Amino acid sequence: MVTLKLKKPLNPTETETTRPRLPVRNGVSGPRPRPTLAQAQAERARRAEEYGGQPVDPDRRRPPQRQDQDRPPMPRRDDQGRGFAPRRDDPPQRPAYRDERPARNEPQVRDDRRSGPPAERTPWYAPQSHQEAPAARARRVLEPARPVRPGTPSQRPARPAEVPSSPLAGEGERLSKRMAALGLASRREADEWIEAGWVRVDGKMAVLGQRVGPQAKIHVDPAAHKQQAQRVTILVNKPVGYVSGQAEDGYEPAAALIRPENRWSEDSSGVNWHPGQLRGLAPAGRLDIDSVGLLVLTQDGRVAKLLIGDESLVEKEYLVRVAYQGQGRLPDSALALLNHGLELDGQALRPAKVSWQNEDQLRFVLREGKKRQIRRMCEAVGLQVLGLKRVRIGSVSLGHLPAGQWRYLRRDEFFI
Repeated sequence: MVTLKLKKPLNPTETETTRPRLPVRNGVSGPRPRPTLAQAQAERARRAEEYGGQPVDPDRRRPPQRQDQDRPPMPRRDDQGRGFAPRRDDPPQRPAYRDERPARNEPQVRDDRRSGPPAERTPWYAPQSHQEAPAARARRVLEPARPVRPGTPSQRPARPAEVPSSPLAGEGERLSKRMAALGLASRREADEWIEAGWVRVDGKMAVLGQRVGPQAKIHVDPAAHKQQAQRVTILVNKPVGYVSGQAEDGYEPAAALIRPENRWSEDSSGVNWHPGQLRGLAPAGRLDIDSVGLLVLTQDGRVAKLLIGDESLVEKEYLVRVAYQGQGRLPDSALALLNHGLELDGQALRPAKVSWQNEDQLRFVLREGKKRQIRRMCEAVGLQVLGLKRVRIGSVSLGHLPAGQWRYLRRDEFFI
């Protein structure tokens, strides 16, 4: 054991001359005397004679270095490894990952001090047998996940291996448009059926974007018709303050009224309510936010095409309360213009049926539905619209359906 002594500060009463001098090493009581010139020359001559004029090897004065074989072997580890050894009375701890390797039973010796060439080491970036190569791992991470389409294998036939080669691209009519023209489905429905694998053209599976010739034979899987039959059409008596389509300017859409508690108690359709009936429910026609009356919401593309398609001729009946801005009553010539002869945005309107329902209310029957058409027609002849209510679409009337409530379209009801 070595004892270290700290220097004590000088006593302020002591000085450098009065403090006792410490002993000098090598047993000399005083400082070593400086050799004279003659003594130094004699010492150099003696060293030259002793070493034969050769320079002194500095390593000769150093003690021999200790070799690896002179080192005592390291103590062996126990069979359990240091990660599993208990610590005093503490509960067993979770072993470290590095201690899961088996303990070595030989002294630890550094490889760079062994004789012979160093052993070849595996670079850190080389993949092991249980690891992925970096490139493969990058490909696996960067590959996008493939979407899983709904439907069971029995419902979804196998997709064709390649796009049909007939007719050629750019020739014929788009398949979805052709199906809509034939009344099989709306364009949206047709695309959904094609994607689901329910449509065949000349015996081959159809694909999205396919074009067909005039003689092509189109076959639709019965599963598509079954799904189409399950889609519902809802009639709602829209009150003031609701928009027909998407919410805008803080006003709710009319579809927000379709809740179980708002269903008309006298609904005799026999259809059971299900939240899935709200999926894909869209308005077939429009009513202004200030207009009320019959609004059709449907999941069936055929109904939407029938009511609002470009070629639709289904009648819509309205009761319009008006006030004439001129003197007296509305002239008969203005009433005749309302029936036929007006234009909107440079396009002539189709003939309409307009007559007086009572002293301040007109009855409009239209076969088209342009935006704010009735209000603009009335403004053209000097009438101010005070209220507008739609009471019939085709053969389906509003009846006694209360405002803000709805019902299902019955199976025996048809718009034409």
